[in-house]
Amino acid sequence: MRKIDDLLLEYGQSHQNETNKTIHWICVPAIFFSIVGLIYSIPSGSLEALLPFLGDFANWATLALVIVLFYYVSLSPPLALGMFFFSALCLAVANLINLVSPVPLWAVSIAIFILAWIFQFYGHKIEGKKPSFFKDVQFLMIGPAWLMHFIYKKLGLAY
Repeated sequence: MRKIDDLLLEYGQSHQNETNKTIHWICVPAIFFSIVGLIYSIPSGSLEALLPFLGDFANWATLALVIVLFYYVSLSPPLALGMFFFSALCLAVANLINLVSPVPLWAVSIAIFILAWIFQFYGHKIEGKKPSFFKDVQFLMIGPAWLMHFIYKKLGLAY
């Protein structure tokens, strides 16, 4: 079995309850987005000066997501492609909030982060099992991939 299959299987073992799964479908993407938003909020003046050819994409979130995507490519290139599109969507929404919201992006991101984690822990209380990342921090990255693999299965795509 491939490493990604082992990780998805192990992650899935503590996500059997339907309520917990539903909570994860909402909260895992929300947490991913909130982290992107928090990193996007870090002033990127020095990065823009270092990488002027990136234009508006010269921000710390873009750099962090490139690194994250390398991790996903190491597990599964097809799954990484899905994560690339989701990451791009997160960057676009963060940019939109940054441009039009009267509330700063960092404040929106912190609120989403806190609320989503409250619901995540509630879901695991219902499940009766600890979150997987308590065993291995790597599972913080597997949660979004676990959801993406279900999307791939629904579409009949290999991951």
